[in-house]
Amino acid sequence: MDRKTEILSPDQEGITSASALLAAGGLVAFPTETVYGLGADARNGRAVATVYQAKGRPSFNPLIVHVADLTEARKYAEFSQTALQLATAFWPGPLSLVLPLKQNAGLSELVTAGLNTVAIRVPAHPIGSALLQAFGGPIAAPSANISGRVSPTTTAHVLEGLRGRIDAVIDGPACKVGLESTILAVSGSTVSVLRSGGVEVERIEICLGHEIAQPQDPETPQSPGQLLSHYAPKALIRLNALHPQADEILLGFGGQPDAALNLSPSKNLQEAATNLFAYLRQIDEIATQHGNSIAVSPIPFVGLGLAINDRLSRAAAPRH
Repeated sequence: MDRKTEILSPDQEGITSASALLAAGGLVAFPTETVYGLGADARNGRAVATVYQAKGRPSFNPLIVHVADLTEARKYAEFSQTALQLATAFWPGPLSLVLPLKQNAGLSELVTAGLNTVAIRVPAHPIGSALLQAFGGPIAAPSANISGRVSPTTTAHVLEGLRGRIDAVIDGPACKVGLESTILAVSGSTVSVLRSGGVEVERIEICLGHEIAQPQDPETPQSPGQLLSHYAPKALIRLNALHPQADEILLGFGGQPDAALNLSPSKNLQEAATNLFAYLRQIDEIATQHGNSIAVSPIPFVGLGLAINDRLSRAAAPRH
């Protein structure tokens, strides 16, 4: 692919240009509160196919549909009372719901990977929201990076991987949450976690009033982010390292004076989540330049730590 990639301003002029590109079947990267998404018209099969092509993404891996609000979401998915309860509590925000696909929804089958469900969310970001309002339709938007690599949280990250492969990127600020959305499968009143993310599972359980099933890794992904090897830097990673070995550099958490970079010296999980992907990119660059591997300090398995550990375990998984 050899496209001229425009850098669009985040003002009304840039939003209007981005909307026009999407309407014409183009690919536009844009910031959300989680990570930068690579957007295409979710109703246009040819446009969605170019998303898979640009990212090098397996076509059996479904995409999340981004919409402006709950009213728009109900055009494409069937909402049970439980799904409505979750949407009302957490939208706009970093929560995606996998719901039964509405008949004649008009979405490309490539978006759902041929499944009878659709992953959908309403982002909480002024630029993403403005783009969805201007476009007036559903935008399929996986993370704006080469498939399997570290997700992008800045415009520079997007251009590093996708310049020449996409039509434009809206130049917004660094993403505040820094982790992809939590994904829940909702069937009637049954809820299970498909991917930990920007909304802590504990908050979801408080909303519902009961515990929910934890993530599994199915052979056929029901949602994005379920491939075992994902979010992978070039260097090999060792997790739960108290100290780096001679050939390693340390990505720290907490009081680690020997860390090359520290996700959060004060052990703040929100800060660690925000820094995760940017720091993985930085430390990977240092490691590959010097032929090192990466060691990562232990992160507690609570709150946003569940999502951070999920991303790190996939980043450290065996490569195929």
